[in-house]
Amino acid sequence: MANQSMEIIAKVLEQSAKLVEEQVDAQLSKINEMDEDDLERLKERRLEALKKAQKQKQEWLSKGHGEYREIPSEKDFFGEVKDTKNVVCHFYRNSTFRCKILDKHLAILAKKHIETKFIKLNVEKAPFLTERLRIKVIPTLALLADGKTKDYVVGFADLGNTDEFPTEMLEWRLGCADVINYSGNRLEPPTMTQRSGTKFTKVEKKTIRGRGYDSDSDSGDD
Repeated sequence: MANQSMEIIAKVLEQSAKLVEEQVDAQLSKINEMDEDDLERLKERRLEALKKAQKQKQEWLSKGHGEYREIPSEKDFFGEVKDTKNVVCHFYRNSTFRCKILDKHLAILAKKHIETKFIKLNVEKAPFLTERLRIKVIPTLALLADGKTKDYVVGFADLGNTDEFPTEMLEWRLGCADVINYSGNRLEPPTMTQRSGTKFTKVEKKTIRGRGYDSDSDSGDD
């Protein structure tokens, strides 16, 4: 029985190898059939694509992409999201510990995903905007596409509900919302090993300028 199974596996592997070999041969044959003009046109197309990609990168950088920045006030928010395809805005508060954790991960992702603008805004300087976007929990990430809010990451609930989530977890969550170019598996979050002693924090009611907000962090951090 075991020998029969091994024979079946060997046959499947042989067929797979043959299929790959045929595909490679077909590609090589196609290249060999190209004349100098065909190769030159192929080279020109690739060069044009590289120039276009470089131009797009420079345009993003000129608009403030590639770095994680704080904007001074809610008035600046509208200028930042205008004519920008994808924006991740962190609504934070200085006294909330989990906001500092997000800062670290967002700084990394801003450099990796220059196709998206990453900014932060202090909720104490944005009472109108936080009310308009119905932000009640700090920290909250507002995910915008073409100037419109399409999704939120509220607290750490989508990130494993732990302070020690990896950057890849946040990257996956932003990828699910289509605000970054994500090449991983969107159906499943990255594997995250739960460390012993991981602390799950509770939500406590806080007040900013007389208005109620939930702070998604430890009571001792505020």
